[in-house]
Amino acid sequence: MYFLPDQAAEYDKKRMTVKEVLQLQLFVSDEASAIQWLKQQLTKKPQTFQDIHPEFLKEIGGWQKHEKALELSELLEQNFLRYDGKDEVSSQIHSYLSSNFKELRNLAKNDPALKAKAKDRWYVSDPNKAGDLENLRERALMREFEEYRASKQKRLKVFRLEAVRAGFKKAWQEHDYAIIIAVARKIPNKILQEDPKLLMWYDQAVTRSGEE
Repeated sequence: MYFLPDQAAEYDKKRMTVKEVLQLQLFVSDEASAIQWLKQQLTKKPQTFQDIHPEFLKEIGGWQKHEKALELSELLEQNFLRYDGKDEVSSQIHSYLSSNFKELRNLAKNDPALKAKAKDRWYVSDPNKAGDLENLRERALMREFEEYRASKQKRLKVFRLEAVRAGFKKAWQEHDYAIIIAVARKIPNKILQEDPKLLMWYDQAVTRSGEE
């Protein structure tokens, strides 16, 4: 599915309110599915790194061999928010704590007891306020893509697929078809053929550049 930025925010808000969607079992095999799994877990229950790490390790046994393995800390930092205990507790954490702990009900968001319980919990950002987080993630992805572009290796055996997608998208927007073609030739042809987004950008880049 494809969305405009405002439509994506609205879609995420709707997903967060549908119980059946949140209960779907996800098979974690790459970065994209890992992010969706984490979003599912943290929407239901904002958690600390120590809380979620054991469960995360159980889920990544089927990680694809060509996909670069990412640490949980990196996935959290680039896709979610952590309450540092300084300002008011976020609405997402406040709602969970006040609903599940009797002693924390009816407390103000700046109450010391609530802030102490909320400290270091990771949570899903408000879809309408996720712009800065998305920019942080895109910068990290583009740094990796630049490494692939500059690499002297003829074939990349292990890489971050989300970084390749982000790089192809940006190169397409900038009409830099040569970069798309060059990096596409470095990744396994099977991966390229099985990924609709990558294949679309590659085929269009070849067409636009006049190559066969």
